[in-house]
Amino acid sequence: MSKSLKRVKNALVEAGCAVDPREIGQATTAQMAADLVGCGIDQIAKSIIFRGDMSGEAVLFVTAGGNQVNADRAATLAGEPLGKADAGLIRAQTGFAIGGVSPVGHLTPPRAFFDPRLLEFDTVWAAAGTPRHVFGIAPDLLMQISGALKGEFTT
Repeated sequence: MSKSLKRVKNALVEAGCAVDPREIGQATTAQMAADLVGCGIDQIAKSIIFRGDMSGEAVLFVTAGGNQVNADRAATLAGEPLGKADAGLIRAQTGFAIGGVSPVGHLTPPRAFFDPRLLEFDTVWAAAGTPRHVFGIAPDLLMQISGALKGEFTT
């Protein structure tokens, strides 16, 4: 088991979640993940990382799979201009590689924001630290344990 998957599992256990990540195979898009899980695209909770231009830190946006993050709205929520986060920053702050960034289990938890669209479902599916693993969870619980604030940042 990878260190990243272990970290996500430990974060879920520490939060009191009886959730067990499952391997679904390689998914490079939200639609692919939804097809592999057997759910709708908006039930995929994508973890999108930006770099704060002033802070230099990662900022996490957890969004429904079919939504796009609007950079201007996201920057307003973050309170600073946002730029592209490179793989080095993502790995250094979260401990995850691009494609497997989970909303929980970060080395250094980033400021995080949560797409209200996800709250319309009983269960959403998020990356569990690898591009091949996901976990299903109630979205309000995911928002709570990720430390994310609900906000409008999609187009």
